[in-house]
Amino acid sequence: MKKKLFFAGAGGQGALAIGQMIAKAAMEEGLEVTWLPSYGPEMRGGTANCTVVVSDRAISCPLINEADVLVVMNLPSLTKFQSMVVPGGKIFINSSLVPVTSDRKDCDVFEIPCNDIAHDLGNERASNIVMLSAILKETGIVKEETVREQIEKMFSGRKAKFLPANLAALKTYLD
Repeated sequence: MKKKLFFAGAGGQGALAIGQMIAKAAMEEGLEVTWLPSYGPEMRGGTANCTVVVSDRAISCPLINEADVLVVMNLPSLTKFQSMVVPGGKIFINSSLVPVTSDRKDCDVFEIPCNDIAHDLGNERASNIVMLSAILKETGIVKEETVREQIEKMFSGRKAKFLPANLAALKTYLD
């Protein structure tokens, strides 16, 4: 098993965090993993993306030129990266911010209103965790429990006040 995932959005939308949580969870589950971030110097508001490769065997290179799964949090990311998804792949779109769908007819496309759901949960900053919930449901790439543990580590200490909203966001598509 080898899965190549690509996450893209504007800095601050949490695309890199989603990829990192999946990568850390996969490591905890004993899988081979690479996580390769890419972002401009402006970070928040600029472009940000990362690749994650998860495999049950050694991974020779973290670079990918095609993806099994594409996750886009904004319109420029959909426009720029949808062509890299392999036929039969999966495309996850934050439909709260992307007013169009993918024109790819050879892929499974999931339109997830991440920001709207996160707003309803009381924390719009949890929109990336809503997307993560949909990814876990549709791909089964890692276990919910392992990701929950990563979220609990991420939102501890001074960030503990954000834990309940993020755990609620994780449950969005997994209940």
